[in-house]
Amino acid sequence: MSEEQLSFQAEVSRLLDIVAHSLYSNKEIFLRELISNASDACDKLRYLAVTDGDLMKDDPEFRIDLEIDPDGKTLTISDNGVGMNRQELIDNLGTIARSGTDAFMAQMENNKDGNNLIGQFGVGFYSAYMVSDTITVTSRRAGEDQGWKWVSDGKGTFTVSEADKDTRGTSIELHLKEEQKEFGEELRLRTIIKTYSDHIPIPIRFKKAASTNEDGTIENAGEWETLNSASAIWTRSKSDVSDEQYKEFYHHVAHAYDDPWLQEHFRVEGVLEYSGLLFIPGSKPFDLFHPERKHGVKLYVRRVFITDDCQELVPAYMRFLKGVIDSEDLPLNISREMLQDNPMLRKIRSGIIKRVLGLLDKKAENEPEEFIKFWENFGPVLKEGLYEDLPQKDPILKLCRFRSINNDGWISLADYIANMKEGQEHIYYISGEDEKALRRSPQVEGFKAKGVDVLVLNDSVDEFWVTSINEFEGKDFKSVTRGGADLGKIDGSDTADEKSEDKEDDKAEMGALLGYLKLTLEDEVKDIRSSERLTDSAVCLVADEGDMDIHLERILRSHNQVNEVSKRVLEINPKHDLVKRLSDLIKQDGAASDLEDIAWLLLDQARILEGQMPSDVTTFSQRMSRVMGKGLS
Repeated sequence: MSEEQLSFQAEVSRLLDIVAHSLYSNKEIFLRELISNASDACDKLRYLAVTDGDLMKDDPEFRIDLEIDPDGKTLTISDNGVGMNRQELIDNLGTIARSGTDAFMAQMENNKDGNNLIGQFGVGFYSAYMVSDTITVTSRRAGEDQGWKWVSDGKGTFTVSEADKDTRGTSIELHLKEEQKEFGEELRLRTIIKTYSDHIPIPIRFKKAASTNEDGTIENAGEWETLNSASAIWTRSKSDVSDEQYKEFYHHVAHAYDDPWLQEHFRVEGVLEYSGLLFIPGSKPFDLFHPERKHGVKLYVRRVFITDDCQELVPAYMRFLKGVIDSEDLPLNISREMLQDNPMLRKIRSGIIKRVLGLLDKKAENEPEEFIKFWENFGPVLKEGLYEDLPQKDPILKLCRFRSINNDGWISLADYIANMKEGQEHIYYISGEDEKALRRSPQVEGFKAKGVDVLVLNDSVDEFWVTSINEFEGKDFKSVTRGGADLGKIDGSDTADEKSEDKEDDKAEMGALLGYLKLTLEDEVKDIRSSERLTDSAVCLVADEGDMDIHLERILRSHNQVNEVSKRVLEINPKHDLVKRLSDLIKQDGAASDLEDIAWLLLDQARILEGQMPSDVTTFSQRMSRVMGKGLS
């Protein structure tokens, strides 16, 4: 096949433009990314060879090689991993075949130091354009005979053509920019490898330059020297691994540049044997809420890479984990299908869950301020476990931290219960999307007045777990947007006699108004009641006891899981000046005819406060105009 010229995907062109303009202070990261990719290619072939030994029988020892050509100003990184064919070269190097690309590009364009972004999005190859003006990739897929060459200057197009390649694997030749020639120097490369890639469990070799002795003989011509330790870091003793080595392994396995918030290096022995090196990142990955919800823990069996996509290994609500699990007991030839219902894997998963929850609990107890950093990054994800993993709900609930109307910071459920008012029987909460709006909601007014705290649940996951968890330490969860708030039972500043008298007075005063509103709005609301919860607002809508919560119904309706809109209870504030005035008017002969518009406006006002639209905006506008006109006349 003759040479073919193709264009980069639009997002790749934008990315390369950013890279070419050198927004990154740490340009040496390109070598770390290319070596990590080479290591992954060897891991993938090792896994494929478990079931097809012919793929690597001619060259069974993996390696990653570096060569420099001072005269040609090139640096070449080669591996004997799985390699790529023509289509894979186009797919892997010409496109960013991952969802979330737009979000990535937006972050890249607004981030002056993109080091922490480029690896996370699986596009580390393009970082090589920080130091080179032309890249040539020559590759041959294991098990195939034809090699292929990919060439590009990173300015919009690339070419693909057939190539002669005697061995499997990939070779990447970088033609270095004049101002980046330091990356063609032996000492510089040695330092980078030792700093960033010493943990790679595959030999990284450097071809020594030939040297001439005093007698004119040539030494070291064509000799290779291994630059890294080339042993799996998780198999070493903790005492043999430095903090820097842990950090660089985290960078490698997580494709990240931040520091890990927590690390755990362990070995489990007994009936089941496995070792692990797990990390919790210090910052939130971009794809944390991606629908596929993949974790970043690789599964090995006796140091042989099996998969980085074993969803049975780590629960989705712990997808913030990065690292490695290496089993001594699973069979090497285990298939993806066999992993789905494997009892040994289930035990490993259970062990990981308990270990991580235990570590988090210890952190929350001993370093509460540090724990809040974790919670702000990953709390919404961990809360998914409250309904996905019910056996673990108690330890997860203990870790949960919340905002509330009486606190500016975070509180635990234990904190909440410790500060409950006398007579308070429930853990009250309000849920929705906007924290500020929830704090100002009419439904919390009465609770504020009595000093009763209300949890503010504004994560999208909250509505689902709170309806499946009945209680915590004997206290039920109850939404303040439901009827029957029972505020009268909770101790406040008024005496019981005064409260009882007030209620009876309100009933007597509001009787006629409530009756009129029920007749007028009977087709739109389930009931109309005098409210205990309102202190400043005139009206609010609440769900009746046993009905679906207002916010949950809105979520389900947006996903077409609920079609009909439930009728709600309209509560009115008997102490509000407007309501008092209406109550007086309704008692006057002939006044009722003037109140119909106001009755409907009160209902629409309550809907607007709930983030809804009036049922008929045109009629709403007409009513508003009529009432305003009467008020001005």
